Formats: sequence, C-alpha cells, structure tokens
Amino acid sequence: MEGILGTVGPLILMFAIFYFLLIRPQQKRQKAVAQMQSDLKKGDKVVTIGGMHGIVDGIDEDKVIIKAGDSTRLTYDRQAIRDVKND
Repeated sequence: MEGILGTVGPLILMFAIFYFLLIRPQQKRQKAVAQMQSDLKKGDKVVTIGGMHGIVDGIDEDKVIIKAGDSTRLTYDRQAIRDVKND
C-alpha cells in the first residue's frame, strides 16, 4: 500500500500544483474577458485583438460596430474585443 501511495502521491501533487498555478488562473481570466465583452456599451473605448483602437458605436447580439478615428465604422465579433480603456 505504501508503495502505491509513494508512486501516485507525487503525480497527484503535480496535478494539484498545475491546477492552482495554471488552469485555475486561466479560467478566471476567461471568465473576466467574457464578462467584459458582455458588459460592452455604446461609447466605450476599446482595443481589438488586432490592436485597433476605437469607440463602440453600436452593439448587436454577437457583433460590435466600432468607430475608428476618421469616422469609419467597422464591424467586429464581440470576441474580437480584447480590452476596454478607461481614459
């Protein structure tokens, strides 16, 4: 019995370390990003995953219309929004 615990114990310990150091923080980040994307509203300053900065001009269920600096309006999927800027 002690031989099995001595063999399996380190594997369980490694899994626990991976879970708390890698998996759990990633799940928290994904949840925070999903919440940010669902909370988007007209007038928010956003950055897309491609690095484009703009202002939300309209919102649909799964699409966001972003107004760029020269009054150009571009349509993106909600999932393409990386960040909302507060400045």
